[in-house]
Amino acid sequence: MTVFDRLDASIQLSEEERLLLKSVRRLADDVLKPRAAHYDETAEFPWNNIRAINELGLNSMFIPAEYGGSELSYTAYLAVCREIARACASTGIVWATNFHAASPLVDYASTEQKARWLPRIAEGGLAALCLTEPGAGSDATGMKTRFEEDGDEIVVNGGKTFITNGDVADLLVIFGKWAPLGDGKNAISLLVMEKDTPGFEVLRTEHKMGTRASSTAALSFTNCRVPRANLLGAPGKGLPMLFDFLNKSRPSVAAHALGIARAAFEDAVAYINERHQFGRRIIDFQGIQFTLADLSTDLAMCESWLWTLARRIEAGERDINQEASMLKMRASDLAMRISTEAVQLFGGYGYTKDYRVERLMRDAKITQIWEGTNQVHRQIIGRSFATR
Repeated sequence: MTVFDRLDASIQLSEEERLLLKSVRRLADDVLKPRAAHYDETAEFPWNNIRAINELGLNSMFIPAEYGGSELSYTAYLAVCREIARACASTGIVWATNFHAASPLVDYASTEQKARWLPRIAEGGLAALCLTEPGAGSDATGMKTRFEEDGDEIVVNGGKTFITNGDVADLLVIFGKWAPLGDGKNAISLLVMEKDTPGFEVLRTEHKMGTRASSTAALSFTNCRVPRANLLGAPGKGLPMLFDFLNKSRPSVAAHALGIARAAFEDAVAYINERHQFGRRIIDFQGIQFTLADLSTDLAMCESWLWTLARRIEAGERDINQEASMLKMRASDLAMRISTEAVQLFGGYGYTKDYRVERLMRDAKITQIWEGTNQVHRQIIGRSFATR
């Protein structure tokens, strides 16, 4: 048993969650992993994978039981996210985005709103969290999308970019600013829009370096009329929702990154145990062993921090901004580092599409960029130590 087997065995899950995770691993190994190269090559949206995920009822695991879900633990969600990403990073993003979009609904929607939207997601519907704009990326509070109240409706104008699931989602969970409150952070609000709303347009989908089967769209809202009943909470109360969302989504990004990192590490170890140079296995060279020692130690410590932070979130802790930034930053940097080292250990073969480490290296890069670039996270972490 390896250190990673022991680490996986130590994750605090219920018996029901362990059985589910076992089923997810079979799905990942038998279905998602074999299809990943095709979806990467064609950049097709992985509908077959999404249908397979829905057959296991994975959307229901983060939806309360009274709305058709099973509401398993946040730890279980992260474990499933890591396993799916380990097999197909694109599919992992599509599924994790459903959690990202559903999380504000579970936490802040009224009973009536939950009854309208959550069963659809539990049954396998797709959702998108619409936050980033062309001029508001890492500084998401600089968003310009506007919400204007008009009787029983809200008129939405603006645009979003780099929106995962934006072109395929049934529900769009949109951050914008309540126009009468001005353009400051205290105007940030949150509402839900149906995909067939007049005035909503998908401008384009991006052609990306990695995670090519996960659709990433630029969206436009032109005088879109949404029922006033679709507003989450009160006008101008979106900033606390945004911060709470980020504290849950950043560990999710970390779990996704660690799935990529684990896949790259396992592929590299298997390869250098079999590949011979100068009459010896590559793994028998001391310098290679030192590299493995550093990578495996950092990976084990980062995964341990993931499960520690998950338990704190489940316990209701809210003041975890720095911890979430630390985890997201380190996990994504590590995914890039391990996948890069894996390509190096494969030598020339690693630079070809014959081995998936080439794809894993491309897939890993986005994890350092989204949910705040790692430069921004270093700033968040560093300034937390400034005395006032």
